[in-house]
Amino acid sequence: MDEVAGAIADPVRREILLMLRGEPMTAGQVADRFAISRPAVSRHLRVLREAGLVRGTADGRRRVYELVTGPLDELAGWLETLRRPAGWQQHLDALETEVYRTRRERRDVPVAEKESA
Repeated sequence: MDEVAGAIADPVRREILLMLRGEPMTAGQVADRFAISRPAVSRHLRVLREAGLVRGTADGRRRVYELVTGPLDELAGWLETLRRPAGWQQHLDALETEVYRTRRERRDVPVAEKESA
């Protein structure tokens, strides 16, 4: 997860991932969309490949890159834990739900049943 987070920390690499989301591209096609040198783009692609976020396959003399989203799942799961209530808040939320459910059930009990109880 740390390697994936490090790979997507750079804005150029995030842009590359967005470009590959639509379709596989050659390294040259990726490089043509940036004002940085081809070797710099190649280094960015290497970082993404080592993190498992892109897959490069040989097509003759060209290398075609495609997006691999699987490694993002662990990171996305961890980020989701930050959005969920932590500790007691989750338990208090469950208790509140139970209190409202119990009140609703008592309110819905017919009067004859209430008197006999």
